[in-house]
Amino acid sequence: QVQLVESGGGLVQAGGSLRLSCTASGRTFSTYAMGWFRQAPGKEREFLGAISQSGGSTNYADSVKGRFTISRDNGKDTVYLQMNSLKPEDTAVYYCAASWLYGTPRSPSVYAYWGQGTQVTASS
Repeated sequence: QVQLVESGGGLVQAGGSLRLSCTASGRTFSTYAMGWFRQAPGKEREFLGAISQSGGSTNYADSVKGRFTISRDNGKDTVYLQMNSLKPEDTAVYYCAASWLYGTPRSPSVYAYWGQGTQVTASS
């Protein structure tokens, strides 16, 4: 079992930046692949990116490639999502999640543990 807590969300003007953090407690953080997802009102949960257990591999959705960067610090049991050049369409609740699968899985169904989410609003 692992518990995940996101932080760092908020209101930002379009073109601005935010960094989200997700801190884990419980079982060994370094055994999980970590993913970031978001969900806007009336829309399905969307994969943003994932990072492998060691941090050596990352995988991004086309919608955020080049603007968002995932990193992790296994010594701090924390994964980060750096978001630059934010757009109004990036407004959503953002979630981190942990998966037992090796690598950078994209499907929400393979993530067993989820945080509570943090709101990000990019205003025009």
